[in-house]
Amino acid sequence: MSLSLIHHKSLPSSSCLFYLHPSTSHPTHTLSKPFFFLHSKTPTSSLSLCASPSNVPHSSTTRIFLPHLQQQQEQTEDEEEEDIEVTEEEGHDPDDEVYEFFKIGNWVSSKEPQNEEKLYHEKNQHISWNLVTDTNNLDEERGMGLEDILLFLEEKEEMGYCENRKLPEAEGIVGEIVQLSRNLPQNLTLEEALDEYEGRVSEKECWEVLEILGEDQLLLRCLCFFQWMRLHEPSLVTPQACTVLFPVLGKGGMGDKLMDLFRNLPSSKEFRDVHVYNATISGLMSSGRYEDAWKVYESMETENIQPDHVTCSIMITVMRELGHSAKDAWEFFEKMNRKGVGWTEEVLGALMKSFCVEGLMRGALIIQSEMEKKGVSSNVNVYNTLMDAYCKSNHIEEAEGLFVEMKAKGIKPTTASFNILMHAYSRRMQPKIVEKLLAEMQDVGLKPNAESYTSLISAYGRQKKMSEMAADAFLKMKKVGIKPTSNSYTALIHAYSVSGLHEKAYMAFKNMQREGIKPSIETYTTLLDAFRRAGDAQTLMKIWRLMMSKKVEGTRATFNILVDGFAKQGLYMEARDVISQFGKLGLHPTVMTYNMLMNAYARGGQPSKLPQLLKEMAVLKLKPDSVTYSTMIFAFVRVKDFKRAVFYHKQMVKSRQMMDFSLYQKLHAIVDVKASAKNKDRSALLAMIESKMGVKVRGQKDEFWKYKKRHVRET
Repeated sequence: MSLSLIHHKSLPSSSCLFYLHPSTSHPTHTLSKPFFFLHSKTPTSSLSLCASPSNVPHSSTTRIFLPHLQQQQEQTEDEEEEDIEVTEEEGHDPDDEVYEFFKIGNWVSSKEPQNEEKLYHEKNQHISWNLVTDTNNLDEERGMGLEDILLFLEEKEEMGYCENRKLPEAEGIVGEIVQLSRNLPQNLTLEEALDEYEGRVSEKECWEVLEILGEDQLLLRCLCFFQWMRLHEPSLVTPQACTVLFPVLGKGGMGDKLMDLFRNLPSSKEFRDVHVYNATISGLMSSGRYEDAWKVYESMETENIQPDHVTCSIMITVMRELGHSAKDAWEFFEKMNRKGVGWTEEVLGALMKSFCVEGLMRGALIIQSEMEKKGVSSNVNVYNTLMDAYCKSNHIEEAEGLFVEMKAKGIKPTTASFNILMHAYSRRMQPKIVEKLLAEMQDVGLKPNAESYTSLISAYGRQKKMSEMAADAFLKMKKVGIKPTSNSYTALIHAYSVSGLHEKAYMAFKNMQREGIKPSIETYTTLLDAFRRAGDAQTLMKIWRLMMSKKVEGTRATFNILVDGFAKQGLYMEARDVISQFGKLGLHPTVMTYNMLMNAYARGGQPSKLPQLLKEMAVLKLKPDSVTYSTMIFAFVRVKDFKRAVFYHKQMVKSRQMMDFSLYQKLHAIVDVKASAKNKDRSALLAMIESKMGVKVRGQKDEFWKYKKRHVRET
């Protein structure tokens, strides 16, 4: 039996696309309202999987996704028009990177900045592999950044994707060498200290030593010991030793050393082993050297080394990092399947991640359904991947449905499962639900981690006058023995910033430094925003200089915060200097940058500078938006230059831009107060405003005037 994809007629928007488990009833989660599972929000062709007879061998895959992916590429999304609000104080533009930075809060995550997702090799006597992620933060960003993963951006020690395998206490020769490596005298090299062990150490004991030193993150000791193994007669280097050392080097960012060791491996057949290649590719991927990882895979194909499911899962992740699409990943999987690689949890987890990253959750659900049909049960990592994707697309109800389904199947949620939901509700500024999830997590025997409490801090901290609650959550985290991360402090600093407590924000930053926690770029950006809001340009400059001394490169949000902060205080030269400095980093001014400068000049009583800024935008080929024109119109109205206000309103209409209705109301009120009734420019401007507000002006022609029949008087 093979599977074919059948297209049905278009269904209403409330129709269900497909059901994974039609016979299973889904109990409603106590924290969300009831809903129909997996509803489409757009009227698209319904997709269903059905069995049809075929002579295709069972081991082959069917091309069930290519028609769907091609259809996705052909569809175009309608652009939604955003209302643009301009106020005298803190208006924002839909494309404002500063607003998006704090609205979305990508810094509230379990990964530290500038770390990538990683695949680690956990080694035992049978060379077992586990898909996990190790980052210092979620975003992230994520990321991604981060922004920033095979399954989810979380620390493996904290998130529960896999249990850390506790190494037995080293004994005998292994214990002696480990202790010697840990306490090596300064005037002695490890190779010299190991002279007395010549001929006394077995191959198995060697890779046990490497494993323990790797767990201790003694990377240089690992390299020295490996070098000693190579120089030993006979050589003690084995494929097992390579599978232990290579992922450890990649994790430590030593991809260049890893490549050197790989190139200089013995040419004997035993080292042309799939596990050695997997360890090499995994290590290179962990250190962010994706192109080198791809080259190693190509050499693997050249030498006709049979790949396995680990190879496939790693390479799908590498392809995603290199910018390949989900369609490419699926075609790669089909190719690997023809080579004998089956449907395993690791492979399908990586494949589903590729679909989820592109927002193709339906494709990921089809893969999950296929997993079930082929006897591969979905584990907690698969559900976490799907839940994370739905939460990031702001479909929390669907994510909760998956959470309920997972528990109904007897799959125990991990700390990561709860953190995904907590982070989503944190973004929605619903701290009470985050509190309930935190309590539920503890009720089922799971221990909250720094990410859990960071979500709670952020949920309170995003709201004004809630900084005390955010601080209480922070202190509670420290009281239960959880060490804050840079993201925890970033969330606390943002809480103080939103509440206007910039001095407390700076104290939190100082405490962070005293505790030895390295601030991330998100931390610096959040702190800068606190003093931008407070109008403290002196401290703003101090923090920026600190960033430059630490060689911390800012983001677009950092750039705009600095420009706005300096310009609003009348420090236009400093704002221009920021533009110049960030231009050297490839961050050139945008429309938003110029909108900030215009707003600052207008607030500073220098509206005459605005036309010059508009000319600069034209030189840079930046198209003014409604915020640009609105800022100029309001600026000229305030100084009673109605002639220019009328001119730029005409320019705005000509470029098919329009202000929000509430702004027209505000402008109407200002014009009424500022201008005398006999001012002809005032009358022209009021006529324009009232026409946009829908008020019929006396003498104004409506849109049907040209079609009205004229009655000619008969003579």
